[in-house]
Amino acid sequence: MDGVDSFVSKRRVALIGAASGWGAGFRQTENGPPALRDLGLARWLGRAGLVAGWTAMVEPSRFWREHPHLERTHVFEEVAEVNGALCRAVCEAMAAGRFPVVLGGDHSIAMGTWGGVARGLERAPFGLLWFDAHLDAHTVATTPSMNPHGMPAAVLLGHGEPDFLAIGGGALRPEHLCYIGARSFEPGEHALLERLGVRIFYMDEVHRRGLGSVVEEALQIVTDGTVAFGVTIDLDGFDPLDAPGIGLKEPNGLRRGEMLDALGQIARRPDLCALEIVEYIPEFDEGMRTARLVRDLIAAALVRAAVPA
Repeated sequence: MDGVDSFVSKRRVALIGAASGWGAGFRQTENGPPALRDLGLARWLGRAGLVAGWTAMVEPSRFWREHPHLERTHVFEEVAEVNGALCRAVCEAMAAGRFPVVLGGDHSIAMGTWGGVARGLERAPFGLLWFDAHLDAHTVATTPSMNPHGMPAAVLLGHGEPDFLAIGGGALRPEHLCYIGARSFEPGEHALLERLGVRIFYMDEVHRRGLGSVVEEALQIVTDGTVAFGVTIDLDGFDPLDAPGIGLKEPNGLRRGEMLDALGQIARRPDLCALEIVEYIPEFDEGMRTARLVRDLIAAALVRAAVPA
């Protein structure tokens, strides 16, 4: 086999759901992964030529589901529990030679996804493209909300709560992380990233230069001195016109067409090691537009192929 067929044969996709909403202000994010599974995401991707199957659906324990009003310390415990399980699921997929596509859930799951990738790569350095309206680089000392979905990047860079650091702490080096599309953040988290020297492509730069040019430069950064790179996409990085099924709606965001084109730059790259898409809320979706966006993002990143409607 050659071309796309050869690539796909090496990309047996492990769809891993992380049905956690405890890290966010919108608990409904926990409904995103089961909804995508029930809508037939694996079947959709199969029509694009990907061999994809669900290998795990990480969910909060029954205790947490039966006690919806918990103190913040208990929320942190639950988030750590889910991320620990997710970390193991990602490691198992990589050990089996499968490509992890992690579907959230709120963005706190990035601790488990990329902590798992770091372990799967035996702590070899890897890069990460982070598409998001927000920076998600708070610690308890800087967060205005105490929501863990605003903390995963800080943890991955080695800053944060001990229970979180035990899962993903220090998985990333600052010089190997790039943000794309940031346009809503607080001074404390921004100061941490500035001090660490993390490259941030703000949304105004994306508009000025074009997303394709930005992604090209970001790829050079995340692949410099690394053995692999991953992509995490928070759906609130998109303009709500293209992704209505989200909680934190920030206007003037990434647009569907340009994002699919830009992801074509990473399609079929052998050093792409994992993909994560988070914060889908099916209850807020309109005509399955956001669910179809998730499908098309995966296909664009992995096979650079259009998906039949």
